[in-house]
Amino acid sequence: MRGSVSSDYSVEAPADAVWASYRGLELGHLVKNLLLQDSGTVEVLKGDGGVGTVLKATFAPGTPGPSYFIEKFTVMDDEARKKVTQTIEGGYLELGFKGYWLVFEVIEKDDTSAIIRSSVEYELDDEDAEKASLVNTGLVDAIASAIGNHVAERYKASKFKDNDN
Repeated sequence: MRGSVSSDYSVEAPADAVWASYRGLELGHLVKNLLLQDSGTVEVLKGDGGVGTVLKATFAPGTPGPSYFIEKFTVMDDEARKKVTQTIEGGYLELGFKGYWLVFEVIEKDDTSAIIRSSVEYELDDEDAEKASLVNTGLVDAIASAIGNHVAERYKASKFKDNDN
C-alpha cells in the first residue's frame, strides 16, 4: 500500500530565494537553528548537499515517536525546485513502514511570492494499513513555516535596504 499527504504554505518571497534555503545542506542548518535549537541535532553523515547526501536528525529525549531518523537525498532538481529525501534508517521505518519519503517543491506564484508544497509519501504492507493514520504533515508544516518566515523576513529586509539607498 502506498499513500501520501501534502500541504501548501505561501511565502512572500521569490521562489528562487525560497529554493536557495531548501536545496542542499542549507535546509538542515536552518531546521537546526530555527526549529530544533538546543533540543536536537542535524548532522551530515555523507555528502555535500547533492543527491546521495545522508543526514541524521536526532530529537530531544522525551520527544514523542522515534528518537532519530537518517535520510538520503534522492532527488535535487534545481529547474523544478524539487527535493526528495528517503528515510533509510529509524523514523517511520521503526514503526513498520516499508518506505518513507519527504518531497519539497517550491512553486512560483509571481515575482515576489511562492508556495512551498511539502508532501509525505509512504509505503506499508497491506496488513499494516491502519498505520497510515500515523502519517501527517506536522514536521514538514513546521519546517515550511519556519523556513518561509525566515526567507520572507530576509527578503523584506533586503527590499527595505535597497529602497533606502
